[in-house]
Amino acid sequence: MATPGAKVWRLGDKYEMRPGVILAHLALIAGGIMFIFPFLWLVSTSLKPDAELFGFPPTLIPSYFNWRNYTRMLDYLPFGLFLKNTLYVTLLNVLGTLISSSMVAYGFARLRFPGRDVLFGVLLATMMLPSQVTMIPVYLIFRNLEWVDTLKPLYIRSWFGIPFQIFLLRQFMMTIPHELEDAAKLDGCGYAGIFVRIMIPLIKPALATCAVMRAMNTWNDFVDPLIYINSVEKMTLSLGLKLFQSVSGTEWGMMMAASTLMVLPIVVLFFFAQQFFIQGITVTGMKG
Repeated sequence: MATPGAKVWRLGDKYEMRPGVILAHLALIAGGIMFIFPFLWLVSTSLKPDAELFGFPPTLIPSYFNWRNYTRMLDYLPFGLFLKNTLYVTLLNVLGTLISSSMVAYGFARLRFPGRDVLFGVLLATMMLPSQVTMIPVYLIFRNLEWVDTLKPLYIRSWFGIPFQIFLLRQFMMTIPHELEDAAKLDGCGYAGIFVRIMIPLIKPALATCAVMRAMNTWNDFVDPLIYINSVEKMTLSLGLKLFQSVSGTEWGMMMAASTLMVLPIVVLFFFAQQFFIQGITVTGMKG
């Protein structure tokens, strides 16, 4: 119902728009345009002919679509190899995170054991440490394992749980009623059965959120491949683009084409998974 005296714009019989709502929508539209403009400029630059790359005044729509930037880039850069390595590392990171983090989160959310809250506090404390603090010790561990210049350091840590994902899943599990577990226990279901048959189906939004976040972080990761990968055949897309820039830094059209192909899968992934992503973030904050 509208407040007496307030201005209301009626759009048909079902919708009412107040000035505050209109301003909020306009602000959201302006913010959306601001955030999407760099991506549109990236795609536009990848399709521009060389003569228009640094033209003034700059234009968003090229005079003609120069698809040759993409074909030249694919011939010049082993993009398929870099894409294969990135997909492999991303898939293992996502699987490892979902399996290990969900199991640890279930222990913190539902199991009662001495020191549980202390251990959870230690877990949260690890989130405060910058990655630079542990970078050298972790590198020494992987070097002693002779895993340098392999893909293992890029995904093996995910199989031991990621603190933020554990926290996210634990908070989500805390919102699930205990009556469901009690009913499962009466039917003879143990902790493993409750986890697989009760918890996993109910936390799918949170799992989707963790999967999207981990996939995005792994796909865009540059530091870890830079530290551990030396061979070209083991490089990921982020490191391969850096190599391409250092070898042919003046080929801006080809560089933008490669960057567009790298960003596009993540944009598509987030577009299709945004419903689960938003739902997982929203429901997780309901109960501590």
